[in-house]
Amino acid sequence: MPLIAPPLSLYVHMPWCVKKCPYCDFNSHGLRGEPPPYDGYIDALFADLDADLHDFGDAVHGRTVHSIFFGGGTPSLFAPALIDRFLDGVRRRLPLAQDAEITLETNPGTVEHGRFDGYLAAGVNRLSFGIQSFDDAKLSRLGRIHSASEAETAVKSAQDAGYRNINLDLMYALPEQTQEGALADVARAVALQPTHISHYQLTLEPNTAFAANPPPLPDDDHAWAMQEACEQQLGAAGYRQYEVSAYARPDRRCVHNLNYWRFGDYLGIGAGAHGKITDAARGEVIRRWKTRHPKAYLSAPGSKERIGGSGAVAGDELPFEYMLNALRLIDGVPMADFAERTGLPVERIADAMAQARRKGWLTDSPDRLQTTALGQRFLNDVISGFLD
Repeated sequence: MPLIAPPLSLYVHMPWCVKKCPYCDFNSHGLRGEPPPYDGYIDALFADLDADLHDFGDAVHGRTVHSIFFGGGTPSLFAPALIDRFLDGVRRRLPLAQDAEITLETNPGTVEHGRFDGYLAAGVNRLSFGIQSFDDAKLSRLGRIHSASEAETAVKSAQDAGYRNINLDLMYALPEQTQEGALADVARAVALQPTHISHYQLTLEPNTAFAANPPPLPDDDHAWAMQEACEQQLGAAGYRQYEVSAYARPDRRCVHNLNYWRFGDYLGIGAGAHGKITDAARGEVIRRWKTRHPKAYLSAPGSKERIGGSGAVAGDELPFEYMLNALRLIDGVPMADFAERTGLPVERIADAMAQARRKGWLTDSPDRLQTTALGQRFLNDVISGFLD
C-alpha cells in the first residue's frame, strides 16, 4: 500500500524548569547556578531545524506546518522576545498555516506579570498551564512551586491579556487524595472557564524520586472511581472527552495532540525532542530523537552529534505504533487511515481486530477503528494485542 504524507507539526523542547518535580520523567533540568543560555539555545534550535530540513529533504520540503508546541521543562522561562524571534525564524523556513495552533506550556509559578501580552503578540495563541491541583498541601507534596491562588491569578491574567484558548493540566489519584478532593480540583478548574482540560492519573515512573520513595497513592479501584466521577463532572460542565485524558469545549480540541494521535508527522527539535516523518517516496516512517542533555545538545548545534537516534520503523512494529496513538481517541479513526499512514493493508491487523472484538474491546464498525467503553478501560491490553 502506498504511504500518504499526513499533516505536519513542529514540537520544540525547552528543557529547563525552576525545580524538578519528584513525579516527572520528562527531559527537564532544574535551574542551578548560572542561568541557562536562553539566546544560545534559540540559535541551537535553528541549527537543529535547518539540519533536519536538510536531512529529510523532499519528505518535508514545502509541507505546511499546522501546529507548533513548545513543551518542557518550562517554556515560559523563555522571554516573549525569544519566542518571537524563534517563530519569526520558523516562518522564514517553513510554510505556516494561517490558522496554525501555537501552544506554549507555562508554570503558574514562573510567569511574570505582563508576559502574556508579549507571548500573544509573538504569535502564541494557546497556553497550557501546569496546574496539577488546587489543593496547596497536594501541590507541596508534588513539589510544585506555585500555590492554588497563584494558579488562579495566572490563568485570569492570561484571559485579561486576550487569551481565549487555554488548557489546564490536572492530575488525580494524588498521594492520599480522596474522591471528594479530586472533584474539588475539577470544580475549581471549571470555574476558571478554560477551553480545554487535560485530566490524567499520577503514575510512578521509573527513575523518578517518587519511584525511589513511593508516596501513599489510592489503589486501582479508588483511582478508577475518581476517574469516572471526574469524567461525569467534566461532561456536565460542557467538556467533551475526546481522548483518554483530554476534555474540550466544542471546536477547542488540541490540534497538535490530535495530530500525534492520528499518527501524523512532526519535526522534533530541542534537547531530547522526538520526531516522526513519513517519507512517502521511500515508503518509510522515520523516527528521530535528539540527545537529551542540554549541554551535549548545545555543544553540537546542527551536527550529527545532536541526534540521539534515528531510523525507519520496522514493518512489524507499525501496527502497534499506530494503535498506540489512534486507539486513545474516543471516536477512533477511519479504517482507511491505517493503510494510508502505515503503508500496510488492513488485512495485516485483521486477526488482532477480530480478537479484540470478541472480547468486546472494539466496535463492530467495518469503516472505523474505535474502542468500546470496555476497551477504553482495558486500553493497554487492547493495544498490546497488535504487537507482532
